[in-house]
Amino acid sequence: MTNNQASTVTEVQIQYVANDNGPLLGYSQSSGVQIIEEDGLRFKDLSGDGKLDPYEDWRLSPEERAKDLASKMTIEQIAGLMLYSQHQFVPAASTTWFPGTYGGKTFEESGAKPWDLTDQQISFLSKDHLRHVLLVGVQSPFVAARWNNVVQSFAEGTGLGIPANNSSDPRHASDASSEFNAGAGGKISMWPETLGLAATFDPAVTRNFGDIAAKEYRALGLATALSPQIDIATDPRWLRFNGTFGEDSKLATDMARAYVDGFQTSEDDREIASGWGYESVNAMVKHWPGGGSGEGGRDAHFGCGKYAVYPGNNFEEHLLPFTEGAFKLDGKTGQASAVMPYYTISSNQDPVNGENVGNSYSSYLINDLLREQYGYDGVVCTDWMITSDEAANKDTFIGGKPWGVEGLTVAERHYKLLMAGVDQFGGNNEIGPVLEAYQMGVEEHGEANMRARFERSAVRLLKNMFRVGLFENPYLQPEESEQTVGNPAFMQAGYDAQLKSLVMLKNEGSVLPLPTRSRVYVPKRFKAAGKNWFGMPTPESLEYPVNLDIVAKYFEVVEDPADADVALVFIEGPKPGFGYSQEDLASGGNGYVPISLQYKPYTAEHARETSIIGDPREDDVLNRSYQGKTVTTQNESDLDAVLETKKMMNGKPVIVSMLLSNPAIVAEFENEAAAIIVNFGVQDQAIMEVLSGSVEPSGLLPMQMPANMMTVEEQFEDVPHDMECYVDADKHTYDFGFGLNWNGVIDDGRTKKYRNVKV
Repeated sequence: MTNNQASTVTEVQIQYVANDNGPLLGYSQSSGVQIIEEDGLRFKDLSGDGKLDPYEDWRLSPEERAKDLASKMTIEQIAGLMLYSQHQFVPAASTTWFPGTYGGKTFEESGAKPWDLTDQQISFLSKDHLRHVLLVGVQSPFVAARWNNVVQSFAEGTGLGIPANNSSDPRHASDASSEFNAGAGGKISMWPETLGLAATFDPAVTRNFGDIAAKEYRALGLATALSPQIDIATDPRWLRFNGTFGEDSKLATDMARAYVDGFQTSEDDREIASGWGYESVNAMVKHWPGGGSGEGGRDAHFGCGKYAVYPGNNFEEHLLPFTEGAFKLDGKTGQASAVMPYYTISSNQDPVNGENVGNSYSSYLINDLLREQYGYDGVVCTDWMITSDEAANKDTFIGGKPWGVEGLTVAERHYKLLMAGVDQFGGNNEIGPVLEAYQMGVEEHGEANMRARFERSAVRLLKNMFRVGLFENPYLQPEESEQTVGNPAFMQAGYDAQLKSLVMLKNEGSVLPLPTRSRVYVPKRFKAAGKNWFGMPTPESLEYPVNLDIVAKYFEVVEDPADADVALVFIEGPKPGFGYSQEDLASGGNGYVPISLQYKPYTAEHARETSIIGDPREDDVLNRSYQGKTVTTQNESDLDAVLETKKMMNGKPVIVSMLLSNPAIVAEFENEAAAIIVNFGVQDQAIMEVLSGSVEPSGLLPMQMPANMMTVEEQFEDVPHDMECYVDADKHTYDFGFGLNWNGVIDDGRTKKYRNVKV
């Protein structure tokens, strides 16, 4: 297939060839691939040389095949294999974060099919030899399957026929307002966030998620998952807390193992060898060596949060979910196939070179610790855009994150990464800087050494494709994809996990469950104007925070509190921002402000007078202290809603449903609530099931809930379980592993296994 042909392909005609006691081969008629017969068996002639090359021989091991193919690849082809694309949408409409063009026109103007390749995709697949594509949005399973087939047909007819290894960040979040109906199915099954899986305290639930998610991924054409996020979230303010399995290393370790086993394991006739097969998805665990200890809780997506700190000297515990979990699986695949280091500079943790550089740039963290000490030989892929130049503002998501190596050129950053042991560059579409880095290595180490260095990475990357059967058949049947993704059984499993993730913190006087057809008042929720993760402004709004049609299936919804038996107030945890303020900078401050876990304005009286670390460059900030500064959360109105509703109810009970992304200080409203239910991203209907008594709550807190902000400031960013926990009116302590059911405090096998008992 030529590049011009690829730009107009909307349909792919797939041919299938069967093998007795061997794989089904799938290939595109337009790719030019022929079939070779040898010993009564059939193989794809991907190289087009008319003979059976070892990498085309499915009887050989992935290691043997990968080494043969790597030896045949040009340096340019290996450089392309090392690229991991920027975020792709299917289709790449002008309304998406990263719009594309189709024949030089926008998607809307072009008349293109949703599954057509963009001009940019054609370019990086052909000119840059890129084969690892990150998908962040697809219109539907049907469209995703067709797009996959177009991509694979193009790749199959190019060069040595190396298929595309498509991937995704987590994509199984719940649409809160949608009604659950297993029979109707959906675009994809809906589960609680990772923190919600942790709240089940049951690795079997997480393993089941991995099993199902992997089947759905493969039906969407995805063979790699950029997950799980197994950092232990030891600072309660961290922006990415809800993507973790919580703060406890033992729970996170068991959950990490279960998640990766579920994603990577194929069984029975779907297995190819060693647990790998056609239902396997490569798991890329993140973020080595743990990113949950940013100073002041700041996150390293932003320049203000580039430093992870270890005031409790607890660096080693952060490794456990990797070394004892993802690298020591129960299943036959053995270990996670890939690792992503975090953006952070793990400050003062390099005893060999004394470098304070981003984790991927650290030869000590990658070569010495990960590769040598722990024997990990899978793929190491950087987080996205760490080789690009930094943005001017320290609170913007957009821009490069070259922390610690800001003074190097883009090519020099690639070279430093290669020498540190990295195999792949996240968010890079162009081979130019990789080839420049190669030449730097040739000058320093010689051609033979650099060729060998490139081939080592190529073998690791190719093995992950061979093991999941992409070379034999990367194609999908769109109708089958539609039937698989979000099918009733998968939807039911996800909904059951949502139910198990709900945590009841308070139930004063056994107000829950509510009597059948109770009259309930639900106040609207006000959201103040603010800005989102990407720094884009968000407008203010006043609307119902729950689907009232769903509530009405369980209770009688009334508009006047005087007519209600009970009020249901839906709130979210405090939203304090990123720990940096342009306004503070403009007024002569250093820009750094507190991250608060309370709703009311907070003044950081107990913060450090001098930060542990800062940037010594003249144009940056060495002392990042925010002591004495005040911050106002974006959603103080959530607290107001609880307090005002309490007054309006005139003594009748107020029940608070709280969506948490981080620990929160509930002292501001707990006394006003008769019951508190916490969730980590579920459908509204799941909450109704618990409130109505259809389901008994069984979830447990996967983190501590702090008593106040003083204990938050005084805890060590790298140490779990080191805060004073909140004690409520019923004398219950909101510690790690706490939760209530209808009979009181839950005390079962899960709590005995995992609960941290403080002496």
